Amino acid sequence: MSICYIALGSNLEDPFAQANRAIAALHQLPQTTVTNISPFYRSKPLGPQDQNDYLNAVVKLNTTLSPTELLDQLQSIEKSQGRVRKNNRWGARTLDLDILLYDNLIINTDRLTVPHYHMQHREFVLYPLYDIAPDLTLPDKQKLSDLVNKCPKNGLKKWEE
Repeated sequence: MSICYIALGSNLEDPFAQANRAIAALHQLPQTTVTNISPFYRSKPLGPQDQNDYLNAVVKLNTTLSPTELLDQLQSIEKSQGRVRKNNRWGARTLDLDILLYDNLIINTDRLTVPHYHMQHREFVLYPLYDIAPDLTLPDKQKLSDLVNKCPKNGLKKWEE
């Protein structure tokens, strides 16, 4: 059984409902159990600022799916909730599900990079992850608590629905 952390983000078509549908879908994944869910956060968009704020959270899973099988399942959930992949990497989206960590593996393929690239600099990943795994150490031996202490909140706040 592997421990995985999944970042969840949405800023289109009722992000609160999108997040809750995504969590319900994660509960239905084969060979997978949702073991913890962070509080929801509101963050400013990373890319173009002419879009809505994001709802962000992190979900902890136990799974026997391989990293690629898990990625396929996550992309299927995104697609079922209206995600359209565009060239604009930082554009608005109905749902974004990213594998942040998969055990202590370091994966670098055409389809998957784990730990998720730049996660150690993103407040909308670090703070929710810290809520559910404050003692976590990343595969590169960095302590999550140290990363959070160095990362400004940049307006990140709990989501009020």
